[in-house]
Amino acid sequence: MKLTNGFDASSSALTAQRFRMDIISSNIANAETTRGRLVNGQFEPYTRKMAVMEPLQPKFADVLGKELSGANQSGGVKVTRVMEDRTPPKLVYNPSHPDADEQGYVKLPNVDVLKEMVDMISATRSYEANVTALNATKAMFTKALEIGRA
Repeated sequence: MKLTNGFDASSSALTAQRFRMDIISSNIANAETTRGRLVNGQFEPYTRKMAVMEPLQPKFADVLGKELSGANQSGGVKVTRVMEDRTPPKLVYNPSHPDADEQGYVKLPNVDVLKEMVDMISATRSYEANVTALNATKAMFTKALEIGRA
């Protein structure tokens, strides 16, 4: 086992949670964007995005094999892709809006700001927990070095 596995796991989680917070911020910033992308000559509203995270060692057999062979491994997570939410856009009646259709409805993004704020709090708490784990690992290394000096 590598001594820095704790650092590796925490740092990968910090990176993943920071990326998740960036995506959530983008969703909140575009919560009212009716012209998110051009599709077949028509503007479509912004579509909510979500980060998909997976462990760096996804299979138990891989982890067990590396431990039995004495190979160094690092734990943690990585963002494997960013996927779009398939929820349909919200329709709001506003005939005076420049993007209203013939019936007066405007397609708004499928972003729920309340849901995004809950996700942001979750990502922030996960980030803070990983900072705490990183500091605890650092404190253990410091104590181990102090034992060696005595």
